[in-house]
Amino acid sequence: MNYSNRFQSQSHSPSAPPLPESSGQQPSYLQRPPGGQLGHSPPPPYSSPYSSGYSSFPSYGGVFPPGTHPDIIRSFQAVDRDRSGFIDEKELQAALSTGYQKFSLRTIRLLIFLFKNPNDPSPRVGPSEFAALWNCLGQWRAIFERFDRDRSGEIDSLELRDALLSLGYAVPPSVLQVLMSKYDDRSGRRGALNFDSFVECGMIVKGLTEKFKQKDPRYTGTATLTYDTFMSMIIPFIAS
Repeated sequence: MNYSNRFQSQSHSPSAPPLPESSGQQPSYLQRPPGGQLGHSPPPPYSSPYSSGYSSFPSYGGVFPPGTHPDIIRSFQAVDRDRSGFIDEKELQAALSTGYQKFSLRTIRLLIFLFKNPNDPSPRVGPSEFAALWNCLGQWRAIFERFDRDRSGEIDSLELRDALLSLGYAVPPSVLQVLMSKYDDRSGRRGALNFDSFVECGMIVKGLTEKFKQKDPRYTGTATLTYDTFMSMIIPFIAS
């Protein structure tokens, strides 16, 4: 199966909520791209995963959403060898990686943190979470290919800036420089990100922005946080 088509989105992502009319000018961290929607969010990772509206598989503890592509189901089943209905970081890495595209454990751990059921203390994902994660990666793959204009398999800082802006995230140049310096060591050349690094980098920007938006509901560009809240927001993203 061609890798470009491997992660195919099976459902449309919900749009982010519109900016309130009373908020005035949009904060610099959250910009509406020209002619587009404000940054899309991945499908809900665990919304009603065990409800009767989902198709269950008898040998699994969890269930897949109806209409889940057979490739997604097969990939999950292939690595869930103990038929527990959940897969851990090593199993998820095996399910998502191919012969020429490997996801680092750092990226895998971040994906698990973002998609796992928060009520489950274990670092693992079930069928519903796995399907949502797969679909989200399909969306990120499409963005990566769109802005990899020279088809090098990597994107540079300008392409990263444009890719994030297309999602509605206006990342300051100083932050882009830090991101590039942190993640380009994995790529074949300096100053460029491969898809693995792009996913981790993009998910951190998206995740932290969403966390900040929770504390800035009127989109003013400012928020008041306690030290404990700040550390709780930041540490999971940098310690994955």
